[in-house]
Amino acid sequence: MLYIQPDECVDCGACEPVCPVEAIYYEDDVPGPWKDFQKVNSEFFVELGSPGGAAKVGPTNKDHADVVTAPAKSE
Repeated sequence: MLYIQPDECVDCGACEPVCPVEAIYYEDDVPGPWKDFQKVNSEFFVELGSPGGAAKVGPTNKDHADVVTAPAKSE
């Protein structure tokens, strides 16, 4: 899963090319079934902090616990 650091996001749209369009919403427009992912994104960065962009950190080897335990999405 790709995560968005909520304190760093400036709604620039840079994440759209690497994410499905239906996965990106303005904070106030997140549909009900996806609201929990606002919490997931915030909590993911509690330990990591505010890295100033993904390029400074690179891939991590862990996901938020809610993502790890979620059933796999079928294609």
